[in-house]
Amino acid sequence: MNLLHRIEHWGDTHHPAWTDALRIMLGIILVLKGISFISDTAYLHNLVGGLHFDLYSVMAVHYVAFAHLVGGFLIALGCLTRLMCILQLPILIAAVFFVNIRQGFSALNSELWLSLIVLLLLMAFTVIGSGRFSMDEYVKQHAR
Repeated sequence: MNLLHRIEHWGDTHHPAWTDALRIMLGIILVLKGISFISDTAYLHNLVGGLHFDLYSVMAVHYVAFAHLVGGFLIALGCLTRLMCILQLPILIAAVFFVNIRQGFSALNSELWLSLIVLLLLMAFTVIGSGRFSMDEYVKQHAR
């Protein structure tokens, strides 16, 4: 059994029920953030454009909005949770270390704190998976 299988097995066996509620809230937050990016694409384009990735800024804007909407929805449902969390990680790492950190570490920088919390939750759900109350578990039980 390789390391990834052991981590997956540990995450599946050590998953309290309250983490399912946390996973659903994380998914809802990501969907709401995706909706806010779509409703204000100029703001997101300025954020990404400020990173001096001129060739990829349009692709990055679309990737962020799509990943937050679809990934957040699937995380909330508990469907392909680990994969969706892994797809979200580059976005949140860029948000924490390249975008929000420019405003500094302060109690008033709520975007930085939200990004940090979401990043930590994504890393946690990458390890522990979707849990008992999820589409993944439903499919696993009814596929037999």
